[in-house]
Amino acid sequence: MAMTMTGEIQLAARKETVWEKLNDPEVLRTCIPGCEELERTDDNGFRAIAKMKVGPVSARFRGKVTLSDLDPPNGYRISGEGEGGVAGFAKGGAKVNLVEREGGTLLSYQVDAHIGGKLAQLGQRLIGGTAKKMADEFFANFARAL
Repeated sequence: MAMTMTGEIQLAARKETVWEKLNDPEVLRTCIPGCEELERTDDNGFRAIAKMKVGPVSARFRGKVTLSDLDPPNGYRISGEGEGGVAGFAKGGAKVNLVEREGGTLLSYQVDAHIGGKLAQLGQRLIGGTAKKMADEFFANFARAL
């Protein structure tokens, strides 16, 4: 099952500060819902473990995340893939853009994701609602971290 999601959030911080925090594994670990571990593996990569619950399906996903198309401090592309055992898999990416606006920074994103296994059987509405809730939670946590 494929899905896309877009959004934006106004942050009360300079673009350079937002960029720095978007590349800090400790900040990201505390902001990502369910994230148990996030460890840098090289300059542009991370290894992650996150526990997720979507409807009746709960799983611990292990995966990798790669940053590409780096344009400091304006944005990048983040790509990842993870395996959740019998729950299935998730892979996808997001284009993140930062623009100075109204005394702060406007962060916009466009996500493309693909899921399979038991997760895909739950249906588009449940998956989409959960994905939006997780994105909203991440950005609320990120805004507080700034």
